[in-house]
Amino acid sequence: MELLCLEMDTIIRARPDPNLLFDERVLQSLLRIEERFLPQYSYFKGVQKDIQPFMRRMVATWMLEVCEEQKCEEEVFPLAMNYLDRFLAVVPTKKCNLQLLGAVCMFLASKLKETRPLTAEKLCIYTDNSIRPQELLDWELVVLGKLKWNLAAVTPNDFIEHIVRRLPLPEDKLALIRKHVQTFIALCATDFRFAMYPPSMIATGSVGAAICGLQLDSADQSQWGDSLTDLLAKITNTEVDVLKECQEQIERVLVSSLREGRQQQQQQQQTQRGPSGKGLDELDQSSTPTDVRDVNL
Repeated sequence: MELLCLEMDTIIRARPDPNLLFDERVLQSLLRIEERFLPQYSYFKGVQKDIQPFMRRMVATWMLEVCEEQKCEEEVFPLAMNYLDRFLAVVPTKKCNLQLLGAVCMFLASKLKETRPLTAEKLCIYTDNSIRPQELLDWELVVLGKLKWNLAAVTPNDFIEHIVRRLPLPEDKLALIRKHVQTFIALCATDFRFAMYPPSMIATGSVGAAICGLQLDSADQSQWGDSLTDLLAKITNTEVDVLKECQEQIERVLVSSLREGRQQQQQQQQTQRGPSGKGLDELDQSSTPTDVRDVNL
């Protein structure tokens, strides 16, 4: 008799709790404590001598790729970057240890947010075995000590549902909006310019950029009453001008990131074509988006 294994590799997800999402006290509590988990100042100006901003961007991009390949929860990457920034704000670190620090931060964040956390062995494989599991575990204790075991940091992802549920958005578009917002938040996490922004501001700016990008704000103006920015500013107690600047900066970072991606793709195509191929300037320059509304995530 042939035996068939019907076990499925299911992952348990918690359902949104309406008692938390619609209670104003929860949102106000998040707004009240969010700045406790921010770096106190720009560590590149004082603490870090061996690490430069472009190095942080490189390790952040690597961490994002690992989280995406491992299908981690959306909260893992922003939380890991929060740990990394807070650690670098207090501990001078050599550049040779930056990837190890990034791996440790992913290790801790996945333990807090994942049903099945990333293993030390798997993370070491992603570093091409340049670090050992025991080394990662030793550094885990160091990072925990420097963060004073305060791991339940507030991140922009914590505000997404609170903001989205308070806007007059079509129900069938909510999943798409969330996807775009999470993409913007991950993009902000890779850019040091957003490291000291309050999470609520990044989340609010990302929601605004997502809605504008999908052109939902222009679908039915009568739904909004006040402008979209005014509504978002009221939800998170943010100044309108500051929120506008944050949203515009998020959109500029997105366009810049897309340009870099297209340039890399064109360079790869040029390399494959050889000397007889067209020059980079001839390869569809007009297709580079100049407005975030042209972007299809």
